[in-house]
Parts: sequence; structure tokens; C-alpha cells
Amino acid sequence: MTLTTKGLKKSFGDRLAVDNVGFTISPGETYGLLGPNGAGKTTTISMICGLLEPDDGSIDVMGSPVTTTSVETRRHIGYVPQEIAIYPDLTAIENLKFFGRLQGLSGRQLGSRVDEVLDVLGLRGRAKERTEQFSGGMQRRLNIGLGLLHEPDLLVLDEPTVGVDPQSRNAILDSVENLSAEGMALLYTTHYMEEAERLCDRVGVMDQGKMIAEGTRRELVSLVGELDRVKLELADEIDLASVEQVPGVNRVTFEGQRADVYVDEASSRLTRVLESVAQAGGHVRSVEIAEPDLEAVFLHLTGRALRDT
Repeated sequence: MTLTTKGLKKSFGDRLAVDNVGFTISPGETYGLLGPNGAGKTTTISMICGLLEPDDGSIDVMGSPVTTTSVETRRHIGYVPQEIAIYPDLTAIENLKFFGRLQGLSGRQLGSRVDEVLDVLGLRGRAKERTEQFSGGMQRRLNIGLGLLHEPDLLVLDEPTVGVDPQSRNAILDSVENLSAEGMALLYTTHYMEEAERLCDRVGVMDQGKMIAEGTRRELVSLVGELDRVKLELADEIDLASVEQVPGVNRVTFEGQRADVYVDEASSRLTRVLESVAQAGGHVRSVEIAEPDLEAVFLHLTGRALRDT
């Protein structure tokens, strides 16, 4: 495992911000940490990055413990904060070289890594421009580059697409996908459910300091009892009561020549559903499968939208 956390706890006065949180991230895996504002995500990330000492519990990166004083272990971690952390009066190259030296890089190694990061981020053509002239999306991409310079085993990204235009946002997501494909472990927080759907292999949902659910999207959907919906457009109005007898089908609703079949694991049961419709004398004009998304799961678990306080 690249990252292993167990039993993390952190209090601020009488407020328990993180309560017995633990999860793991493997090489090449993108793990999404989701939760409403105040759920404890930022505190958890701060402890993982060695910025805060937990009151209890353990954090290991590449098999070594992380603390606020474990300098060598923290070199395995790259951190991309939500706030832009670049110097606007420096060029992209100057920013990368400055932060690279802070991370212990120098000479040819530094120059090589700066070139590689510029290529990864698609910023080579603007490398010698002062970053105050960059768009918000370009600044965000460079912000990610600062966390990549020392080739960390774990990259922590805290809402890296906040406030950027759709084109820049897509470029950032492409970069994140490429890093995961190359074997880097990623811890990703976001307020955009579609980003978690696209990027994350597994998701942990926090609320009120606790980890209340964890798993793949499909596992979370099963956990909260959400069902797939098979939308059928029929040639005629017919009685489809027999379809409810198909294993996995929960219920069938009708509206004219439209039928919605609520079923567990629709992709594996679709053939049997269509056979049952045909046996009932139905002629299907079109079929559409709608799977529950993370938004539905999140609302079921927390009762709140992702940005709620």
C-alpha cells in the first residue's frame, strides 16, 4: 500500500473534527474523499501530509510513519492545496525551479523535472511568461506541477479545479488520469460529483468527522439500496406485471407506452427483462439503462448536498 491510515482522531478544543478514520490507497489508485463542508476532510488531509499531528491513530506512506517531524517520509508525498501557491511575478519555469529547490532538487535533475512537468501540464509554450498573465486554469495546472516535481508516490489534491473554466478543468482531469495510469497513488477531494465519478476507483464519504461509507461506486450504490432503472419505450400499452417476477427486479412503473423497470445490476439482467417483455406480447422500440450516480448515494447517506455546511 502507498498510504495506510488507521484510527485517526483529531480534536480542536471540545470539537471532535476527525473520529476514528482509516483507509488505504494502492499504487495507481485514485481515492476520492467526499463530504459536506465541515465533515473533517481538510483536517484528515492535513494529518496525512504531516501538517497536523493526530491525537490518535497512525499514518504510513510507503511503509514509514508520517508525523509533523518525519521529513524523509514526507518526501514521498506531493500536496496540491486548494489555494493557488505560485508567485505571480515569476515565470512558470522560475516558479518550478524555486519550489524544486525547496524539495531538494538541483542541477540537471531539477532542469529535467521542470521540463517533464511542463510537458505533463501542457504549459511548455507559456513557460517563460510571468504567471500573473496566466488564466485561472493555467495557474491551477501549474499549482499541480509544484506538487509533482519531486516525483511523489502519493499526490494529494484538494479541490484542484475550483473556479476554472470547463476547458481548463478538463485538461486538469486529463492530467490526473494520466498520473494514475502511470502508477501514482492519488487522494482527491472535490465538490463536483462528476469528477469523482470520472476519476475515482474508490470513494470514502465523511460526515461529522466519521467515515460513514467506503467503496467503489457500485458498492456504494448497493450499500444504500439504490437500483438501476431500465427505461423501455413500447409500441403498445400492455400489462407487464410478469416482468416483476424476473429475479432482481424490484418494481415496474407505467406511463402510457413508457415503462420503468427498477432492477439490481441491470446490465446483467437486461436480457431476461427483455425476454419477459416479449413473452408478455410487448414490442420494445428503445431501451435505456440509468444507473444511480454518486450524487444520489451521497444524498442518501448524508441527507445533504455536497456543498452544504
